[in-house]
Amino acid sequence: MKDSQEYIDKKALFDQMITVYGRNVVIEMLNDKTVHFHKIHLSKSNRQEGAILEILDLANRRDIEVKLQSKEQLSRISKNSKQDQGVAADIMASHYLDEKEIGRTLPEGYRLLALDGIQNPQNLGMIIRSAAAGNIDGIILPKDNSAKLSPLVIKASAGTLFKINIFYTKTLAPVLDRLSNEGAEIYALSSHAKEDIYSVNTGKRSIFVLGNENEGVSDEVETMCTALVAIPMQRGVESLNVAVTAALIAFMRS
Repeated sequence: MKDSQEYIDKKALFDQMITVYGRNVVIEMLNDKTVHFHKIHLSKSNRQEGAILEILDLANRRDIEVKLQSKEQLSRISKNSKQDQGVAADIMASHYLDEKEIGRTLPEGYRLLALDGIQNPQNLGMIIRSAAAGNIDGIILPKDNSAKLSPLVIKASAGTLFKINIFYTKTLAPVLDRLSNEGAEIYALSSHAKEDIYSVNTGKRSIFVLGNENEGVSDEVETMCTALVAIPMQRGVESLNVAVTAALIAFMRS
């Protein structure tokens, strides 16, 4: 029983951990006292100068463990040997939660964004930033067929990645099905929709689905939606960037 609980605790720890890489990214994170580190990894091949010394100094001041790794080990940790610059860090993201936590951590009424196949890290980062700044309670982010939470996403989000609940799931359809059965209304954004998003009376629990940059919302997800809605466009403009659409939704009145 003890071993089982230790496994559960360890899995929960790693589920909330995001690995970032790159010297400047790690220095920026170290200078933000609201970001909690689990461990910093440095390649043994790094020269003890410049940014590396700054990382060591900042880690020492914050009492963060630094572990030396071989180049091969560091590559396995960062999963990006071409860009990690011999530096990676495990960051504890307290707002990165399993989708099962939606009912436990959110108020009775909520507004969520659900992302269906967003591939561009910059788009993902800007969506997170708008959601954090606006009237959104969280983001549902699938692990499959989606941009990962990477240094590029952190940079595009301007640090807001750590300020809003992001609920992870393997794929989007099952969680939308569950939340729909629990009373949520699900709206897919589509340029072909006949309904205007500003004229729809959204429910107490509303989820807005944003689709892939090129193909839009997938057929599987679309079948689960309460309605398809569109941003009204003028002068023959067909569509907006998905991150711009997210910003408009985030600042809609509920």
